[in-house]
Amino acid sequence: MTLTKTQLQHLERRLQEERARALQTLNRSVSEEADETGQERSGDLTAYPTHPADLGTDTIDAELDAAGETRISQELVEINAALDRLYQHPERFGISEITGKRISMERLELIPWARS
Repeated sequence: MTLTKTQLQHLERRLQEERARALQTLNRSVSEEADETGQERSGDLTAYPTHPADLGTDTIDAELDAAGETRISQELVEINAALDRLYQHPERFGISEITGKRISMERLELIPWARS
């Protein structure tokens, strides 16, 4: 059983909304990094590190930011792939790529790019 035209339109809107959200988050993150110096990002009042642990904290913060950006970038790839699947083969959208069974509308509502 394929999704109705109304359901497909709804999922397309959801995918577009999620795509816009991911792009906004990613662009904001990149923009903030470009606008701040390392000192400003770390919250230090001076350019002189007062303790070696400060450098470790700054490194961890940078790694967490990079991990978040990577996760959002991967999510964006999945959203774009879902839009491609929706446009190219709407009759197969919402069908699990693993089992071949229909993905529940509840799951697609939460994660419209779900493949299974």
